Amino acid sequence: MDFGLSEEQGLLQSSAKEFLMQECPPPFVRALLDDQGGFSPELHRKMAELGWTGLLVPEKYSGMGLSMLDAALLLEEMGRAVVPGPFLFSSVLATFAIMQGGSAEQKKAWLPRLASGDAIGTLAFLEASDRLDAAGITLKAKKKYDDYTLTGTKMFVPFALVADVLVVAVRTSDKGEKGVSLVLVERDAPGLTIKPLDIFDRTRRVYEVHFKNVPISGFLSKEGKGWKLLARLQDMACIALAADSLGGAQQALHMAVEYTKVREQFNSPIASFQALKHMAAEMVSEIEPARSLVWYAAHAFATRSRETSRAASVAKARLSDVYSRTTNRAVQMHGGIGFTWEHDMHFWFKRAKWNEFAFGDATYHRERIAKFDRF
Repeated sequence: MDFGLSEEQGLLQSSAKEFLMQECPPPFVRALLDDQGGFSPELHRKMAELGWTGLLVPEKYSGMGLSMLDAALLLEEMGRAVVPGPFLFSSVLATFAIMQGGSAEQKKAWLPRLASGDAIGTLAFLEASDRLDAAGITLKAKKKYDDYTLTGTKMFVPFALVADVLVVAVRTSDKGEKGVSLVLVERDAPGLTIKPLDIFDRTRRVYEVHFKNVPISGFLSKEGKGWKLLARLQDMACIALAADSLGGAQQALHMAVEYTKVREQFNSPIASFQALKHMAAEMVSEIEPARSLVWYAAHAFATRSRETSRAASVAKARLSDVYSRTTNRAVQMHGGIGFTWEHDMHFWFKRAKWNEFAFGDATYHRERIAKFDRF
């Protein structure tokens, strides 16, 4: 069996790596840290011109019609370059939600705009409880005649300030998972306010979104039928974050090794020290096997395998650990300079922490795996 990438996939990954090295170097990332929106419209436009924003969108809606494995390869390179911006949440999660649950009119209205980069979407899921199950969704959609409005709050909504449309998880009845719905809300809807939240990773901007009698623009899937799609979106997010973490871990390792080659102590490069060689070897031994977990999870998602949810949790749990440990070791290998704001290593260190806890940490996913395997 051939477990390698196709020629087209290899070209996608190599061209993405080259493009991001040129267009998103560390000084570019640093310049965006204080930007309120947290991303560069110019870089977003260039990615759209390459077709990246329409990677998953079917060709009939002006997209490329590629698979989750292709998206994972691209996300790996974005993680390597610690790209700021809404790509994961807009071109992956929000786009997929509309593709799978949208009506013909909703798809026609949003997918071409998302594919071209003219519109940005995001997912509004978490609330104050920070729960990932159906019980955590308490924001109610109230019906008056034939219209629905939302009143309540969503927390940690990625890039809500620059999003044109929000995919919002709401409750339309008290029937557990059967009472969960997904709705579309346009950012300029009356009664919607957005408050920035200050967190440690400034490459991933999140916001507190308040709804006060905000009208929805439609349901994704049918009313009360949103949980199945939302669960699939959670699996997709885990795979996407695992891919991002894989690329970030590789870059942290590369930076640490390159630094040890030029940093000298006792008239010798510190790369010659046995302790640092062991540390680098441990990093490699964790990163390389983790790659197969990401690729398999992405493949399972694309083929709608029964193993998708389990594979997504395995990849998310493992890469959460690998990325966090790799960046910790990379900081140690840099010595004191690795802890400073002036050095770039903190970009990857903080992204690792964000990825670790978003959509469930390693402990959460190991418990989920235990349930799948009936332990």
